[in-house]
Amino acid sequence: MKSLGNIRRAFAPWTDPSAKPFIAFKNVTKRFGDFTAVNDLSLNIYHREFFALLGASGCGKSTLLRMLAGFEQPTAGEIVLDGTDLSGTPPYKRPVNMMFQSYALFPHMTVEKNIAFGLRQDGMPKDEIAERVLQMLKLVKLEQFASRKPNQLSGGQRQRVALARSLAKRPKVLLLDEPLGALDKKLREETQFELMDLQQNLGLTFVVVTHDQEEAMTMADRIAVMSHGKVVQVATPAEIYEAPNSRFVADFIGDVNIFDGKATSTGSGALEISVESGFSIRIATTEAPAVGNTVGFAIRPEKIRVTRAAPANASFNAAKGEIWDIGYLGDMTVFHIKLPSGKFVRASSLNAQRSVDDPFTYDQEVWVSFDEDAGVLLKD
Repeated sequence: MKSLGNIRRAFAPWTDPSAKPFIAFKNVTKRFGDFTAVNDLSLNIYHREFFALLGASGCGKSTLLRMLAGFEQPTAGEIVLDGTDLSGTPPYKRPVNMMFQSYALFPHMTVEKNIAFGLRQDGMPKDEIAERVLQMLKLVKLEQFASRKPNQLSGGQRQRVALARSLAKRPKVLLLDEPLGALDKKLREETQFELMDLQQNLGLTFVVVTHDQEEAMTMADRIAVMSHGKVVQVATPAEIYEAPNSRFVADFIGDVNIFDGKATSTGSGALEISVESGFSIRIATTEAPAVGNTVGFAIRPEKIRVTRAAPANASFNAAKGEIWDIGYLGDMTVFHIKLPSGKFVRASSLNAQRSVDDPFTYDQEVWVSFDEDAGVLLKD
């Protein structure tokens, strides 16, 4: 079976026409005075899905999460959770819990008392609270830290306490607002996989808000890319990366090279484009814009080859250039290559070997080339 990228798990209820969404935003709008934070947005999220809302600051993702939590009310539209319209339902009566970036732990309480706080507020019997807190401590592997206070913990441990407290009331949905932003890079990467495993083991629905593309790509089953209060594309991480539905998504997610040109020939499952950078592109596609139409073409850096010699067929998908910059990143090397037109192409290659016999260097003339199915035609 051929697919766009590796598949993390065989979980895709959104592909089943009979599947009912667990959370549904129906034509939701939220205005703050003259400013529209969320604009007539409709979105479905499914039970047991790890869903990410991704976008730049001010795109409306946090407002959407706060409306689901009940901290904000929609100006128009409705939000449905597990078949129930949440209109007028206060936050404390909603079967959701939110974990904030700041963690909001009580500094004067121990770890176990922080975790138990919401359970005590709900009037749960003491013996049940003790049992539930122990379960949560084991879940996040903090049993030996139960008597410590937050200031005696590392950032990663405080994050786990906040997570345990959020899960203690067994919500139907856990909302995470930039949950890993306070952690250092290595710990953040480790915690991403821990959250994924935890979510699957608990069988809960997680909705995370983040501006970190790598975080969303790593954890989520699907991602909603947002811009100016609207959802631009909803798809799996691989689909978002390999098949962006617009120039905005292609440019926003990861690194990309975008070429603009005119369609010069179509047919036989291929499209030929004459680009402004002075060479011709041939791509495999069933889409057939009219000859002469302006089109865009996007290709990721890792799909581009850098060679000293011209490829066997340099008529299409190949151009000569000069190495302008080289960045060694450990796992890969990034090249910035200047074409005769002045346009820069970004290419990258995996450092699969520790040493290179004949490395590339600055000011060296090279060829860049790529396969017909390596890039994607941009619709707008």
